Parts: sequence; C-alpha cells; structure tokens
Amino acid sequence: MSGTHNHFERRRIRRYRIRKRVVGSAERPRLSVFRSASHIYAQIIDDTRGVTLAAASSREDLGSPEGKGKTAVSTAVGKLLAERAKQNGVARVCFDRGGYLYHGRIKALADGARAGGLEF
Repeated sequence: MSGTHNHFERRRIRRYRIRKRVVGSAERPRLSVFRSASHIYAQIIDDTRGVTLAAASSREDLGSPEGKGKTAVSTAVGKLLAERAKQNGVARVCFDRGGYLYHGRIKALADGARAGGLEF
C-alpha cells in the first residue's frame, strides 16, 4: 500500500492496528462494533474459541429509544448487548472500536453498554 489512501483504506489500516493489541479471551471477550450509514452492529467475541457470545444491532426491535436519531439508537443497542452479555455470564470486555473514532455513535454504544453493566 503506497501513496494516498481513501477513507475506507484508512479505516482498514486503523482497524488492523487496533486488532494487533485488542484480543478477546474467555475471561475478557472483545466487544466489536461495525457502523454502517444507517445501522450499527455489535457483538461480543471470544477470540480463543472463535465464538460469538452475544450480539445486538439496530435492525432489531428496540422499542422506543430515549431521544431521537441514530445516537439514541446506538445507546439502546449498547444496553441490549449488555443485557444479553449478562445472561451469558460476561461482565468484563475489551472494546474494539473497529477503526472508527471514539466519538458519536461509537461512544454512545459504549456508554450504553457501560450503563447496562458491562465493565471495560
């Protein structure tokens, strides 16, 4: 990869740089986030076994989230994910922001997961 990169390539480079350090284990799985233009997806992954322990997305029925817009939906997804993680016995996770800046919808999802009881 030489020369200039577009924003998709820059995100891929950041994602690989993050993944070199963030590895999910059985006692502390990885909370991975993917953000599209209209939806947000999150899953908790045990990388040693290669198993998804819990998942949530904005495509599911979330009821009526507090507030308006995609940020409020992201917070609701974080809370739903934390609830499902608690049911599977997960209390501590390491956060993999997936190459996105820790701002806006990514931050809202993380705050929702913390409000739901997950420890980062």
